[in-house]
Amino acid sequence: MSRPAFLSAPRHTGRLIAGVLALAAATLCLPAAAADKIKVGVFPSSAALPFYVAVNRGYFKDADLEIEEVPMTSHPLTVQALVSNGIDAAVNLVTLEGANMEARRPNTLKYISLNGQNSQHVIEQFVVKADSPAKSLKDFKNGFKLFSAPGPANIGAARAVLKKVGLVEGKDFTIQEQQIGVHIGALQLGNFDGGYTLEPSATIMVAQKVGKRVETGVISTYLLGNKSASAFAAGAVMSGKFMADKPDVAKRFAAAWARGVKEAQADSSARGYLVQGMKVPPELAATVPLPRIVMVKDMSAADVGDFQKFLDIGTELGVVKEKIDGKTLVRSF
Repeated sequence: MSRPAFLSAPRHTGRLIAGVLALAAATLCLPAAAADKIKVGVFPSSAALPFYVAVNRGYFKDADLEIEEVPMTSHPLTVQALVSNGIDAAVNLVTLEGANMEARRPNTLKYISLNGQNSQHVIEQFVVKADSPAKSLKDFKNGFKLFSAPGPANIGAARAVLKKVGLVEGKDFTIQEQQIGVHIGALQLGNFDGGYTLEPSATIMVAQKVGKRVETGVISTYLLGNKSASAFAAGAVMSGKFMADKPDVAKRFAAAWARGVKEAQADSSARGYLVQGMKVPPELAATVPLPRIVMVKDMSAADVGDFQKFLDIGTELGVVKEKIDGKTLVRSF
């Protein structure tokens, strides 16, 4: 039998094959490229659901991103963290807080999606103790003691709604900011008669018979003057520095966030992620309402108008320093 042809190859060909094999072996030994790290601020509202969807279903991982969740107890603290580069993004920052910062220091942050709220897509609402005789906002009289979700925007909106109803602060009611995490206990202990709270806190207190809803979607009804309008009171943001320094990473974060937004709204099973993320009792997860979350690129002309109207109200309330064009607050991906 003749010698196989490949064993008869010239010596330089053998050296080439050995070199290729050595290179391949060396390549296999190289450590995998590290994922890009992003610190994300999360405020405890049901509007954070897309974040937990994207984390648990691997959408951030698919985008080669390593996410560090940073819990936030108030929106002013979230803005401070964005300014100081303590976080790169936040998933549900109140828009009036963001607008106020942008009015003072342009390009600090940009919203990539907005949360439309009203009586159909419920987030903000007034509640009272379960045994309270109050049935409407007009019943908040005789020094009715209220708590509010934290931050100037939340308490400013609560005050403005009660004023629209004809109530007078100091005479008919008093109101104090309280962290979301203590709202249920505040009613349970009888420290307050009621309050202005957010989801999922309201759903939990109603289910536990600690409190009851009086009215939802109050920003649209009383401040925008249209019960069906979308009050774009919060949204997902990225810091201006993060987007400028790492545009490709920012683009991948926005794409993963958009996947989370889509499934949070289209797939009812996604509500289950509220159990771990927001400490919602498992039996209540499916009942927690969500806002209508819209990526900036998908906003309609009516959405743009509703957003601008809400920002203008924020200026009238003194929460936003000066009038600001809503188009300068957003970034489309």
